[in-house]
Order: sequence, then structure tokens, then C-alpha cells
Amino acid sequence: MGNIQELVSGLRDKNDKYAYQCLKQLELESMNSNAVYPYFDLFAAMLDDPNSYIRTRGIFLIAANAKWDTDYKIDEIIDNYLKHIMDVKPITARQCIKSLPAIAKHKPDLTRDICDSLRKANPQIYKSSMQSLVYKDIQDALKAITNCK
Repeated sequence: MGNIQELVSGLRDKNDKYAYQCLKQLELESMNSNAVYPYFDLFAAMLDDPNSYIRTRGIFLIAANAKWDTDYKIDEIIDNYLKHIMDVKPITARQCIKSLPAIAKHKPDLTRDICDSLRKANPQIYKSSMQSLVYKDIQDALKAITNCK
């Protein structure tokens, strides 16, 4: 695939398969270097997109770049990020919840806010078929985050 700029642009592509491939390439690059981090503000803007797929991609890339966040950008947007624990789409909510241990690992100063938000979450806003899944995700995230007392 192309360079990072092309991959970032591809995150909003109408072709979801292509956009997903861009996401995967960017996540892989984020594991190995901080080359994707300069695009953080674009990922943060994705959190407010009406399309849940785009919101989810933003959630993933913010979490993937937490270890490179020396500018405290996550600290600045954490409230908006944590709102997605109860996203209107339960699948997006689940992805957000699952991403939180990675953020807490690299941003320990945010652990209390993250844990408080997880505990306040109310999975009963979702259809009954999703409630237990979201509840389990919350419990798993709380267990995975060390110092979540």
C-alpha cells in the first residue's frame, strides 16, 4: 500500500474494504513507529463522524498511537473518546471499550477517568441481545487495566 498520507486519506473511502485495509496498515505502522502520530488530530476528528465505521477507525488509531502521545493529545480529547463507551452503535461501543486497556497502559494518568467511565456505563440502553456482550467487555476492560480499583 501507499504512503501514510494516502492510507490516512483512505480511512474515509466509500469502499469499506479498502478503508479497512488502510486502517490495518496504519495500525501495523503504529506498532512499530510514531510515523502515524502526526495525523492524530484527524483521528480525533473522526470520533464525531456520523458514520460509525469512521468513528471506530478513529478509536482504533487513537489507541494504537497512545504510546507515541508525548504531546498529551489524548488527555485533551479523553472526554470525547470516553463518550463512545456508550456509542449509539453497540459495535462501536464494544470496540471503544476493548481499546481502553491499551490507552490506560500508555497513559496511566488517565486510568481513573477511564475506569470511572467504564463503571458508569449502562449497557441497558442497547437491545437485550447486545447488553450482555457490552457488559462483559466492560468487565474484561476493567480487569485488564491495572490499578483499576
